[in-house]
Amino acid sequence: MEEKLSECRSVLARLLETRVGRDVPRDAPRVSVVIPAYDVSASVAATLDSIFAQSLEDFEIIVVNDGSGDTRDLESVLEGYFGRIVYGRQENLGASEARNAAICLSRGELIAFLDGDDLWLPKYLEEQVAFLDRNGLDMVYCDAELFGDNFFKGKTFMETTPSSGEVTTESLLSGTCNVITSGTLVKKEILDKTNLFDTEAKRAQDFDLWFRVAKSGARIGYQREVLIRYRVSTDSLSGSNVQRAERNTQILKRLRDKYDFSEGEHAVWAKQVAFSEAEVELEKGKTSLVRGEYRDAGDHFEKANEYYRSPKLSFLRLLLKLSPALALFLFRKLRSGEYSFIALGEEKTG
Repeated sequence: MEEKLSECRSVLARLLETRVGRDVPRDAPRVSVVIPAYDVSASVAATLDSIFAQSLEDFEIIVVNDGSGDTRDLESVLEGYFGRIVYGRQENLGASEARNAAICLSRGELIAFLDGDDLWLPKYLEEQVAFLDRNGLDMVYCDAELFGDNFFKGKTFMETTPSSGEVTTESLLSGTCNVITSGTLVKKEILDKTNLFDTEAKRAQDFDLWFRVAKSGARIGYQREVLIRYRVSTDSLSGSNVQRAERNTQILKRLRDKYDFSEGEHAVWAKQVAFSEAEVELEKGKTSLVRGEYRDAGDHFEKANEYYRSPKLSFLRLLLKLSPALALFLFRKLRSGEYSFIALGEEKTG
């Protein structure tokens, strides 16, 4: 269900508590920073400090506690910030509901999204607002430095999930353009036209909103400047590579059921579903290989190769028949990072 700005009274009715700090600006600011908080007591102070260090100071901060399991610790950390923020608390309903409540509490012309374990660099707001104004955009996002796990050390968001060309519904569906939520700024009036986060979309609710914004005809742009630090870890990645690939397929199918696609959107969607389903088989093959389930690995690679038509996959299938131990050895040696990532996931679920 897409909640609406016109329904803010009912959205805010679910808040169990609301506090407005005495030092929150009396006049409506240019930017409202929206932070959903769930189990972020260890990181939220650094997140808030990164906002207060901004060169552009015309903002307010709204934190909505989504029934966090660490509420006592969270509120203890926030004690030093309560005078400067708007704080809401609700039962554990989900990130969509928390963000919608924060938007309903907001007074700014622009909504800036930030998760409670990510960080903005000092020029983030200044450069994002200037870029949006200069280019006549309705929404803008930027690049990010990935930090946390060694798997991602030294990489940026756009290196791993690039953006190329114009941001449209088709480029979002195809993965040609990828939006990072903690680096996104959008005009509040656009959210009034397109509605807020879909509370039934428990996965990829942010992607659903960006797709809806693009479908409304809003102008979306991005800059390649690294303006945020985005925390990534194997603990924060939900599930295995297989589960994530399966969710991608489920998300695409949900979009098809929810929206009336144009002919072009449907063509891109069909191509992306085929790719996503092949990716599921590929990831299942890799996982089976790491587990030593060589016959299953070969079967999954064969199904994946119906899409990829890859000589490397054909060779791997043959090697699995002739010398499965050698196939595993080579995968471990040549794709050591990926092997370790899968093996670590198996340890956690084993």
